[in-house]
Amino acid sequence: MMKRRSQITASLALIATIAISMHSTISVFGQTRRAPAGAVAANKPSQASKCSGAWTGTVKYTRTQGMANNKTVDRVSGRGKDTTDFEMKYDYKAQVTVLEDPSRNGSSIGRATVDHKFTSNETVKAVEKNSCDRGKTWRDMTGVSETKTETSGTGSVDANVSVGVNQDGTYTVSVGLPPIQGQTTGSQTSSYSGQCSPKEGKSFTMPATPTSIEGNSLTSDGTNRVDPSDPNRLSGSYSRTWQNVTETITWSLQKCGAPVRLTDLKFADMVFPNWNEWRELNEQTGTIDGNLVKVTAKVLNASGETKYADVNFLETYKGDKWDGAKADTPIKDSSVSIRLEAGEERDVEILWDTSGYAWYDDGRPRLVQRVKAELTENGKKTDEMTKNVKVAPKPLVLIHGLWSNWKAWETWQNILTTSHSYDWKAFPVGEKPAHGEMNTGGSFMSTQPTNTIAQNAEQVKSYIEYAQRDRNAWHVDIVAHSMGGLIARDYINRLMPMNGRDGRPQVSRLVMLGTPNMGSPCADVMNTAFEVLGKKVEAVRQLRQDVVAEFNRTTVNRKGVKFSVLAGDPLPTMCKTLVWNDGVVPVPSAIWQIADNAKSKSLHTDLTGTSDFSSFVKPRLAIGPKGNHNPEVPQIPGNGTTSAALLDSGSDELLLTRTRGVRGLPDDGTMTPFARAAVVGGRQKVVIELPVSDSTNFGVTFVAPQEVSVRLVDADGTIAGESLATSSEARGLFRSIFVNKRVKGGTWKLVVENTGSRELEIVMTTWANIG
Repeated sequence: MMKRRSQITASLALIATIAISMHSTISVFGQTRRAPAGAVAANKPSQASKCSGAWTGTVKYTRTQGMANNKTVDRVSGRGKDTTDFEMKYDYKAQVTVLEDPSRNGSSIGRATVDHKFTSNETVKAVEKNSCDRGKTWRDMTGVSETKTETSGTGSVDANVSVGVNQDGTYTVSVGLPPIQGQTTGSQTSSYSGQCSPKEGKSFTMPATPTSIEGNSLTSDGTNRVDPSDPNRLSGSYSRTWQNVTETITWSLQKCGAPVRLTDLKFADMVFPNWNEWRELNEQTGTIDGNLVKVTAKVLNASGETKYADVNFLETYKGDKWDGAKADTPIKDSSVSIRLEAGEERDVEILWDTSGYAWYDDGRPRLVQRVKAELTENGKKTDEMTKNVKVAPKPLVLIHGLWSNWKAWETWQNILTTSHSYDWKAFPVGEKPAHGEMNTGGSFMSTQPTNTIAQNAEQVKSYIEYAQRDRNAWHVDIVAHSMGGLIARDYINRLMPMNGRDGRPQVSRLVMLGTPNMGSPCADVMNTAFEVLGKKVEAVRQLRQDVVAEFNRTTVNRKGVKFSVLAGDPLPTMCKTLVWNDGVVPVPSAIWQIADNAKSKSLHTDLTGTSDFSSFVKPRLAIGPKGNHNPEVPQIPGNGTTSAALLDSGSDELLLTRTRGVRGLPDDGTMTPFARAAVVGGRQKVVIELPVSDSTNFGVTFVAPQEVSVRLVDADGTIAGESLATSSEARGLFRSIFVNKRVKGGTWKLVVENTGSRELEIVMTTWANIG
């Protein structure tokens, strides 16, 4: 299988010759076409021009070609196969600076920097079954040969550039590039296995050999048109693909422009999570609020002498129907001074912090941002260029609460789209389980096994990383409902990385809706009821006040994340406490030690509605450029108690009365813990008898689906209170009936009616003597 060394040398030489001749052959098809009939020479003024002079600026030419051949054929013997893998890549780039001819006769000259690389790799593997003992046994005999060739080169050369402008306003741009010097290297290796007599492989390397790399040329197709409002400036591109070759020419040219000018303005952001890996942006893809964007202006010195200039970067606003135009505003630290040698083109870069640029400062959505580069010489503006870039809001990660799942947020994508655009993306944890899924008790009243808060925080970690990769976002916001707020706090405290390399936390803001930051008295009461009945509901246990107090003792690090909380206060009593609450969480428990707080008349399960989003959530997320985007100043951890400053002291506000006794049941001997569970058929009623002792007041707390109506009847047969299926309170997780007066002991009754057609369950407990 192995060729002799002389054959190897000849093979490599032949490959190199083919590679070089291929360049020559390819370039033939791209020779510059003549300008169309009627064209005006580049060094002569067109009828539409306002002045005469040479075209100056930049032209970029690229040519790429790729070939691959992967095949397997049977060997002539019929006992094996030959597998060939071949790949060829050709990559040619030229950046041409177009200058006025020093003779100043109105013509142009081009100076090009060319970079070229050609690679060819071929691997042949032959496998054949043969016998070394006259057919008694057979084995695979293998030979592998690999040939590699590379031709590369860079160089600076003069280039031919011409522009032909037709009388109808169309024009062509042509570039011709001469050969440059390069070098060819190559290698060939072979290896064998399985032969009757061991066969040694060979290796040969061809030293670098000087070679000439053919030039290329291309002329645009003449469909581009001069802008009548700016006939002395041409910009555009033309590309053509034939066989497996693609050629592209891109130009930015100007006639009678300033000697020093801007030729391009572009944007790039970093690819998450790879710091300093930049990707170029276009107006359609844009970036995400809070990302760092590299703004690059290309500056050309088209004169024959050294020039000094300043480049200023500004945000510019034309105005809209709500707001008038404003003066251009410099982007912070955006002025750069440069020196340009004759004919030199340089990139001038700044880093732009896009925090807030998805919004105006009044909270309106900003769908596009205009950035201007302005060039000045000796304090006088000589050129400017403005481009748009889209900045979308940070992805919003949504964390559900107790006995819930991602569908609790199902309407939120529409809410975000209406509030900004479809670029404001919602990421409800669990919508795509492959990226993370929490278990907070499953469906309502479920007693199935439940994740711990810490285990759910791990799922949140995975989902946040998914949201960042999906949107290429270095920062996110979180909105969490109920128990989801505790899960989010655990994630931030324990799992969230410390501030990123831009000095800001991964999570910019955590907005909590009805989060039991000091636990829930209802969890105290109902956890005991579940345990009395032999039911273990871990998610409810985790919300007990003593359990959350221990959670608060260790969960203290906010890592610069801004915390906000909305507390519901439509109800004056709940689950053995006299306190304003949302049916699950008392106002003081939600507010806890969070300075940015507000109250709503919504019930616990309604806090995720549109009204509270508009009045509370959005104003905390739609922060414009002038808002505070710095990390929150660290706070001194508290001891978990409620500050008096956080509680209303008005006469209509009832303060939290902590539940007495173990897990919310009294320890004063006034009553024995009582809990019952009942199953009620569709359209049926059941009556549960309640033993009641003389007491200063009396209450019942129960968990039941919304279709269940409950009436509390005293020992005399009088209805003492009710919670009907038609009431708004019926949508809550925990429901209570409270008799706020001295009660007479005896056998009371709880009349439970199922207004629905499916079989339902109720779990209830009683309590007394609160105040």
